[in-house]
Amino acid sequence: MPKETAVYTHGHHESVLRSHRWRTAANSAAYLLAELRPGQDLLDVGCGPGTITADLAALVAPGTVTAVDAAEGVLDRAREAVASAGADNVRFAVADVHALDFPDDSFDIVHAHQVLQHVGDPVQALRELRRVCRPGGVVAARDADYGAFTWFPDVPALDGWQELYRRVARANGGEPDAGRRLLSWARQAGFTDITSTATTWCFATPDERAWWSGLWADRTTASGYAGLAVGGSHTTPERLDEIAEAWREWGAAEDGWFMVPHGEILCRV
Repeated sequence: MPKETAVYTHGHHESVLRSHRWRTAANSAAYLLAELRPGQDLLDVGCGPGTITADLAALVAPGTVTAVDAAEGVLDRAREAVASAGADNVRFAVADVHALDFPDDSFDIVHAHQVLQHVGDPVQALRELRRVCRPGGVVAARDADYGAFTWFPDVPALDGWQELYRRVARANGGEPDAGRRLLSWARQAGFTDITSTATTWCFATPDERAWWSGLWADRTTASGYAGLAVGGSHTTPERLDEIAEAWREWGAAEDGWFMVPHGEILCRV
């Protein structure tokens, strides 16, 4: 089977994990929750630091959750989050979503949050998710759509950030505007019973603005993304400093508002 060919654009810098640890099943997987039942076996693909994983484990207990990620190091963070939540029904493994090391029909629910935008072949990834899902089960995926991000007030350098991020992500083999493509990818992967929806994150309170702008300012200059942007000759360190300052400018605006739209799919097997 094909192996991963894309580079994970964000990396696992503290500023990235700061964002990922904020995620919960309520704010990032609400479209899936009605499908969950005690006793189900669930695969959480691209689990990252495990905060969503811990919530899902509580909802399917005494069923099991298998949490996988391509980066072995981040699984230690996930183990800590799951242990802190008191979940004892989670196991962990390193995995490539293009070629999962699980038998056919292994799981009732297969979940992937913010994964397909970062992989080299999202259609093949969805075929693999379908393969390991039992008949009658559900494959669920949610991805942001960077081209549809919008904000107020207008800070011109953030337009440059949006264009730069999308260019770097595509050069790394990913598709940053994945949200709008999920339905199409699922159809190409062979699913026929698909529910496609959209939800958003919105950051508008002073605390939300400070958190969102701060993590992106830090990510712009210090994360794996920064290294890839400069190393790939897409920009310069000086330009990244300007973009980071634009994030801080937006975060200081009393009427600042930022929306992150997501596409979602529930695919019945």
